[in-house]
Amino acid sequence: MINLNGTLLDTNTNALSLENRGYKFGDALFETLKVVQNRILFWEDHYFRLMASMRILRMDIPMTFTMEFLEQEILKTIAANRLSTATVRVRLNIDRGEGGKYRPEQQVVQYSIITEKINDGDYSISTPVNYTVDLFKDYFVAPGLLSTLKTNNKITNVLASIYAHENGLDSCLLLNTDKHVIEAINGNLFLVNGKTIKTPPLEDGCLKGIMRTQLIQLLKASDDYEILESSISAFELQKADEVFVTNVIQGIQPISDYRKKTYAHTVSKDLVQRLTAKLH
Repeated sequence: MINLNGTLLDTNTNALSLENRGYKFGDALFETLKVVQNRILFWEDHYFRLMASMRILRMDIPMTFTMEFLEQEILKTIAANRLSTATVRVRLNIDRGEGGKYRPEQQVVQYSIITEKINDGDYSISTPVNYTVDLFKDYFVAPGLLSTLKTNNKITNVLASIYAHENGLDSCLLLNTDKHVIEAINGNLFLVNGKTIKTPPLEDGCLKGIMRTQLIQLLKASDDYEILESSISAFELQKADEVFVTNVIQGIQPISDYRKKTYAHTVSKDLVQRLTAKLH
C-alpha cells in the first residue's frame, strides 16, 4: 500500500499523472527515513530539514503539516503494509502537484509515502570491509544552497551510480565545480587522520545529511576526536587513515579501497558503537 495525500492505495495503482510537477520538472523534495519497530529515527531532524527545504523552494506549507500529523501518516502507511514490527525504509515525497510550466499555476502541495522492508536494524559494520570507490569526474555538482537539499533533481547521482556499476565499484565520490570532493553517491563523506575527522562544509554543495548532523554533534561532544568542516581535495584521500560514508539507512559505511589506497576502519567501528549507544 502507498499513501497519497492521506489516502491508502494499492501499490500498483497509477496514482500520479504525467502532469505531476515532481515528474515533469523535478519540482519535489523527499526524505528517506529509517523506521525501526514503529520508531522513526531522528524524526525531529528530518521534519525540520523538510520544513526548511520547503521554505527555500518557496512551497506553501499546509497548516496540517505538523510533526505529529506527518508521523501519524508515516506510521499509518507502515501499519497498512503490516510492517509495524519490522525495520522499514520510508520515502516521504513532497511535490507541488500539477499545472503550469516552469512557474506553478497554483501553490498546492501534495505528499506521498512508500515503504520498503529492510534487514538492517541496529547500526553495525560487517567485517571484513569490502567497499571500493573512485572519483566520478564526468559531471560536477555546483556549490550552493540548492545542492544541499534533498530534491528530486539527482541526475548526477544517477549517472555516477551507473558509472560505478559499469566499473565494478561500490560507490563513487562526487566533486563540485571547484574540484573539491564533497560526498559519495549515497551519503556524506568523512575523512580520518589520527584523531582529526574532516567533512566537507555545506558551502561546498554537499547534502545536509541527517546522519552527518548527528555525527558532527556526537564528535563535538567527545574529547577523543576533533571535527573539522573543511574542503577536501582528491589528494587528501590518498593520505587519510580512514574514509567513510554516512546516511540514515546504513549509519556508517567504511571505505576499504580507493585506487591503490587501502584504509583501516578502527575509528568507524568506534563511532558506530557510540552512535548505537546514543540511540538506546
